[in-house]
This record gives sequence, C-alpha cells and structure tokens, in this order.
Amino acid sequence: MSALVGYLQDYLAARRALGVKLVGAELRLRRFVEFMDRRGATRVTYPLALEWAMRPPATHPTWALRFTDVRGFTRYLHTRDSRNELMPWRVLAFPHRAKPYIYTQAEITRLLEAALALPPVTALRRFTYHTLFGLLAATGMRIGEILTLKRSDVDLGQGIITIRETKFGKTRLVPLHRTTRGALTRYAERRDAHIRPPRSDYFFVAERGGRLLHAFVWRVFILLSRQLGLRAKTAHRGPRLHDFRHRFAVQTLVNGYRAGESVEHLLPALSTYLGHACVRDTYWYLSACPELMGHAVRRLERHLGATP
Repeated sequence: MSALVGYLQDYLAARRALGVKLVGAELRLRRFVEFMDRRGATRVTYPLALEWAMRPPATHPTWALRFTDVRGFTRYLHTRDSRNELMPWRVLAFPHRAKPYIYTQAEITRLLEAALALPPVTALRRFTYHTLFGLLAATGMRIGEILTLKRSDVDLGQGIITIRETKFGKTRLVPLHRTTRGALTRYAERRDAHIRPPRSDYFFVAERGGRLLHAFVWRVFILLSRQLGLRAKTAHRGPRLHDFRHRFAVQTLVNGYRAGESVEHLLPALSTYLGHACVRDTYWYLSACPELMGHAVRRLERHLGATP
C-alpha cells in the first residue's frame, strides 16, 4: 500500500469526524491516488493534479469538482509532508449557480390540481404526487429528504417530521402546520388502504408499495410542468423541484419583513429550519427576490440615516 493510500484513509476519517459524508469525493480521490500510483509519483504536484482533473471524457464542471477534491486533500497532505504542493484557487471554475425560479401561489395550486388529476383515477399515484409536491412547497424540505422519509419519521400525532442524517450529516425536526399534517394524514390513510400489508418502511411509496425513486418524481414533474406551461413542451430546463425550497425561504423572509420582524433573528432560525450548514447559505436567498432586496435596502438606508 502506498503512503498516499494511507494518507487518504486518514484524511477521509478526519473529515467524516466533522460530519462530512464525502461519498462522491471518496470515489474520486481513490481514483486520483490510483492515477498517482500508476505514475509512480509519491507526492502531489500542481501539474499532476491538473492533468488528472482534466482527463476526458469528463466535462468542465466535473473537472472543477475533481480539482476541488484534490485541493482539499493536498491541504491535509501538506501538513504531513510539505513536499506535497498546495493547489491554487479558481483554476477550474464551477458553472454559475442556477438562478432560482420563485413559484407563485397560483402556479403551486395549479400544479397540485394537475397532480391530483393524474390517471388512473383508481391508483395511488395521484395522491402520492399531490401530497409530495404540497409538502415540498409547505416545508421547503429537499426532495431527497422527502423521498427517504420512513413512516416512523413522520409523527402525525405531534405534527413533526424528523429528518435523519441529511445533506450535512445532521438530524433536525420540522414542525408541520395543521393543514400540512391533515394532508399527510389523509395520504397515509389512502396509502395503507391501497397497499395492505405495507411493503416498505417509506412514507411515500410507488404504486406497488416500494420505494418512490427520484427519477419517477422528476418524470412526473416534467410532464406536469410542461402541461401547465411552466416550461416549453420539449424543454428540459426550467423550474426545478429544488425551487420549491427557494420559494419557501423567500416567502418566509418576505413575510418577516412585512410583519416588521427582526430579520437578524429570523435568518438564523430559518437557516436551522432548512438544515443549512452555515447561515450565509441562507443569506443567498436575499438576492433571489426583488421585493426582498428592496426591503433590505430600505432597512440599510434607515440604519445609515440614524447613524451620526
């Protein structure tokens, strides 16, 4: 076993002890170490790291992802052996962050109605998608979090969802509005009447009771969004499932501004609710809505006007 393999194991263990999952990064870094071993290289240099990151047939975003993984690894390596070079920043840039689409309430209503009209009328699927899309809009949860919910994670009596081991290795509680709890209760009753006995532990299930896969949800969402005119008939780009999360965050902040609440206190609470690793990830939502930007500017003007 080469020294780099041992260093990689130590690096992965150290990062995971901090709560970072590194599932994809581990696979990429193991391939990088294999590349280094084939070259007979015992220390990482900038030319070698760049050569590996830009290997075909990967695209530019993948190049940036590979190089970012190696840069983190070499920061650790440098502390163990200073002959390993530190990698510079912004060598291979990621594409610009997608501009969020902020759904209107009317659009959400139309989407839920279209989901409820999905054929066949005797199937469970129309209730599954109606309730799932509604939960996305009402809670701002990630689609991956919803699809991995187990029945035991959804406490309908207390109106609380427990999200376990999510994106940043955290577990958090999501309280539900009474109307959302009512919708989930009705779905659970229909699900259990349709599939008896239960065939999986998941809360949202496919038609035969197995796990509902992301690919199925995306396919139905694309179909309905085209049907409703949210995207062109043949377009793949357009509003995303993740944009429900953007809309929830923006609407929460807008409501806070309108109510005269202290946004300084609201933002950390919203960040915790959404499961963000850092409150600055929540600040990004400020730029997604002109009304929010207007509120922020007026508050800044009042603050500067009051400053001697």
